Amino acid sequence: MKVLFLTREFPPYVYGGAGVHVEYLADELSKLMQVEVRAFGDQDTSSDNLSVKGFPFEDGVFKNADDKLKGVFKTLSTGLHMNANAIDVDVIHCHTWYSHFAGILAKLCYGVPLVVTTHSLEPLRPWKREQLGRGYDASSWVEKTAIEMADAIIAVSEETKEDVLKHFDVDEDKIKVIYNGINLSQYKKVEGTSVLEEYNIDPNKPFVLFVGRITRQKGIIHLVNAIKHIDRDTQIVLCAGAPDTKEIAVEMENAVAEAKKDRDNIFWIDKMLDKEDVIQLYSQADVFCCPSIYEPFGIINIEAMACETAVVASAVGGIKEVVIPNETGILVPVEQQTTAPFEPVDPEQFSIDLAKGINQVISDKALQDKMAKNGRQRVEEFFDWKAIAEQTKSLYQSLIS
Repeated sequence: MKVLFLTREFPPYVYGGAGVHVEYLADELSKLMQVEVRAFGDQDTSSDNLSVKGFPFEDGVFKNADDKLKGVFKTLSTGLHMNANAIDVDVIHCHTWYSHFAGILAKLCYGVPLVVTTHSLEPLRPWKREQLGRGYDASSWVEKTAIEMADAIIAVSEETKEDVLKHFDVDEDKIKVIYNGINLSQYKKVEGTSVLEEYNIDPNKPFVLFVGRITRQKGIIHLVNAIKHIDRDTQIVLCAGAPDTKEIAVEMENAVAEAKKDRDNIFWIDKMLDKEDVIQLYSQADVFCCPSIYEPFGIINIEAMACETAVVASAVGGIKEVVIPNETGILVPVEQQTTAPFEPVDPEQFSIDLAKGINQVISDKALQDKMAKNGRQRVEEFFDWKAIAEQTKSLYQSLIS
């Protein structure tokens, strides 16, 4: 059996959870079958059963296009180029809307079964219009077309499955829930503190950690607004980069500057660190906070749990299937607007509740230790890539047969 992955992200160009998913799933599947990856970039590698080919953006062709539309046009153009090389595989597997146009063309032109993993859904990310303008209508159309013509759809959580059924015209029998996973030998607690020392974080004082992109979806502004309610002795470490837009970058800068007026223990690492450094931060943090307002799964939570760190997270989407309340972490209720942009109805109360959960865990060492132990155990039992790769292989086989 041979599968072709179509994806925007693949090492060394990974900036979000979908990229992490593709990287590890491709590696694990390559132990079971041949895996070819076509990604956005300049990769060109081959080893054993895994080959990777990058397709760079065409910058010059779209230099005069509207700034908000350039990304959409480049994405569609790259999808076309991905199909120019002959495709001879048993299954095509797409990840995120960026690769969906390539998948649509591949299914139509080469007659190969198409699988789509729904890492997120455009109808539930209306803030993307800030980034893409009318291009958001194009990305939504591409996603809808791919999902509705796919031979199988992988939902990364039960709630994501419900979202797919609500927003798209698909047969429920085509949807299979397969969770994200984690490399348990790589993501584990480490004792080093070199990253803390590099950024002047005191290893002898507690800290709450955020890791993620600066985007509406990840809710980082709500965490920054919660800082004034967090115990003053608790350090705040924000490992946050890759802002979606200039506007949200400025909003983040202003919010952090305002928070820093009252305390000097806020550390903003405004870039995406490598895995080893992030694992060290997870390991040394007393609490990991995930304040997302939309999260189909939330792979960052299992990364933290694998490193034996308690989690305080918003009770949205797939997070509710990952974090067990009062056992591996605290789930913070959030009443959201029922129509776009799905922000909290009361943002200030949400920030207060985030701080309350963080303060509760920080102040109770026994609770921290219990959540740390239970978190690692839960990850080992439910989110091992080996089992997830086997489930994915079975899905492929059902399409081929």
